Order: sequence, then structure tokens, then C-alpha cells
Amino acid sequence: MEQSDTLDIESLKITQEQFILASQSLHLQRPGCDAVYPVGLYGWRKRCLYFFLLLLLVTMIVNLALTVWIIKVMNFSVDGMGNLQLKKDGMHLEGISEFLLPLYVNEIQSRKDSLLVLRSEKNVTLNARNDQGQLTGQLTVGPEAVEAQCQRLEVRSRDRGRLLFTADEEEIVMTTEKFTVTGTEGAVFGHSVETPLIQARASEDLKLESPTRALTMEAPRGVEVSTAKGPLKVSGRKDLLLESTEGEILLDANTVQLGSLPLGTYTSSPSQASQEQAVFEVCVCPSGKIYLSPAESSSTCQVMSNICLWS
Repeated sequence: MEQSDTLDIESLKITQEQFILASQSLHLQRPGCDAVYPVGLYGWRKRCLYFFLLLLLVTMIVNLALTVWIIKVMNFSVDGMGNLQLKKDGMHLEGISEFLLPLYVNEIQSRKDSLLVLRSEKNVTLNARNDQGQLTGQLTVGPEAVEAQCQRLEVRSRDRGRLLFTADEEEIVMTTEKFTVTGTEGAVFGHSVETPLIQARASEDLKLESPTRALTMEAPRGVEVSTAKGPLKVSGRKDLLLESTEGEILLDANTVQLGSLPLGTYTSSPSQASQEQAVFEVCVCPSGKIYLSPAESSSTCQVMSNICLWS
């Protein structure tokens, strides 16, 4: 019994020794304590952060002050700003305004008690475009002239919008009752003029003149030249032709005077031709020339007269 107890104790010791050796072999050496580093910003980093925060705060205060100043100067409100007011019927602008870039609007209208003035240092140009952006009409008011570029120009009256003047590439139409030219040189037409009536003012003369070429008046049913008061004078440098192809030429007046007619002679009685004559006969040559011949009991007009021979 004692021997067996001794073996058990020894075996138990051997087992403890093996456990201690095994545990010592598996035991890892604990590392030493690491260095302790402080957490946070210190030194120049901290000063830079505070500086940037201060700069940001100053910038915000300046921006806020500028915003308040702009609102105060521009007079911003719920309806608009300053003289500019936004309403349901459009935009109302009071006073003088300056636009540096093109202005696109549907309608520009002034107040009832004031005028609408468009002012520019160079010129004022109004453009009209179609849906595709192509230019269809342009009105330019410049320092020297007013130019309008469009397919058709219309001028209408103030009341009822009655058409007064139209102009296009083919013709110009004036629908007014009177067309008055007040210039000292009158009106100059480079080509033909078609009109039902040409009339001068009550206190002025009417003069139709062609200084270098011929003056022609034509009408399918006749040309009437009349004067209510005063003389009617028709003169020309060369020939004056009155022609009627199907009718007659009528000179209806109390007195018809033909001045500066040449005086012919009656060859059959030369003695009477030398005497003073008080009555003369008006003769017409075959060429159409008119001359005077001494009046006798019978006609003294001769085809072989010296006037007709030299005509």
C-alpha cells in the first residue's frame, strides 16, 4: 500500500512538472509599455485653425453687410426694386433707364400723361423677327436719316386706323384727299405720273415744266386743262402740238389771240400790200404754219405764199 501511494505521488509530481514546463514554453513575453502620444491640435496648427476661423467670420460679416447695403441702395421690395416694379400686367419702369444689351419685349407703352422717348448716342434700331429668328422688318432712326426695311410700309391715321400711305417694291399708294408739296422747286418725277387731278393752291400758280425734254399729257378720254380765274399759258421752245386722233380740238373762249404771227403778202395786188392794212386774214399753210395776209373782198391766202414756201 505504501509503495503504490508513493508511485501515485511521484506520477502526480511528474505531471505537474510537465504542465509547468509546457506552460512556460507557451508563455509569451508581454511587451513593454508603449510611448503615450497626446491627442488634439497644438502649436502652430492650432493658431492657423483659429486664424482661418476668424477670417471666415470676418468674410461672412462683410458679405452680410454688403448684401444689406445692396438691398438698401437698390430699394428691393416685394413688388420689385427701385423704379422697376413687377406686376401682373407687365413690368413698370419709372424714370430714365439704360440698357447695355439688346432688349426683347412684346410691347413698350408709356404712361397716359407722359411721352415715350427712345434715346441713343448713335442710333435706335427696332427689329422684327419671325419664329425662325429671321429678320423680317427693321426700323433705324439715325442722326442723318430714318430707314425702314420691310416688305410693305403702311402709314395709318390716328382715328379709325385709316390707311394713308403704302409702299412696297412695286408701287407707292397715297390714299389722302390732297398731296401737298411746299418746296420752292416743286416736285420732281423721274418717270411717269398717274393722277386724276393736278391742282394748285387758291393763291398760287400751277406750273408743269420739263426744262430739257418734252412734256406729254395723255388720257384715253381726253385731257382737260382749265383755269377758273386768270390766264392759261402754254409755251414751248420748239413745236407745240395739239393732236386729236378721233375728235376735234376746241378752243372755247371769248377771245382767241394768236400773237407774233408772220405777215404774208398778196402777190396779185402788190400796190395794196404796201399800203397800211387794218384788217388781216388768218391763213394756214399745208404744213400747218399760220400767218397773216391782207384782207380783201375775197380770200388772199395762197398756197404759194412766201411764208409757206419757207416754212
